[in-house]
Amino acid sequence: MRRVLVLFLTLLLLWTLVAQLNHALTGLHVYLFVGGLYVTYAALMLPLAPGLAVCLLGGLLCDATTPVWFGTHLLLFALAHSILFHLRHRLPRDDSLAHIVAVLLTNLALFLLFSFTQIGDSPAPTAAWTRLVGDLVCSQIFLGVVTPWFFALQARALVVARAEHRDNLA
Repeated sequence: MRRVLVLFLTLLLLWTLVAQLNHALTGLHVYLFVGGLYVTYAALMLPLAPGLAVCLLGGLLCDATTPVWFGTHLLLFALAHSILFHLRHRLPRDDSLAHIVAVLLTNLALFLLFSFTQIGDSPAPTAAWTRLVGDLVCSQIFLGVVTPWFFALQARALVVARAEHRDNLA
């Protein structure tokens, strides 16, 4: 339970920082989507139940603050966690480059799924794709830079809270 709370607090910090950054970027008409960071660490490093709980709480946090159907982030994050959790034995879990690639691919998949579920509500769906591509490129660049820091923050937060994860694949 402590691991879930500690990692949720790191996700709350991430949400706060990204919300402030998105607010600062509104003049440039850029929105950063970092859904891959909400899912990847928990899916790669934690057992199934605590990792899924962290992802679900992160999804609820994102759902509560965005104008989409409630549960959209929750379902997409749960799906991404499930897929990553089942693929994690094929990924080197101690390699920063592998973490970055996993976050980028997860974020790409979440962004595309999220965009396809929400594009129908747009008054001009075809015109929205150019902006979405720009947002995706900016988001991916941002994630490439921030991922090692955020993974280290989450790992260190677990150590400081004495809730460090054991290499338990259950």
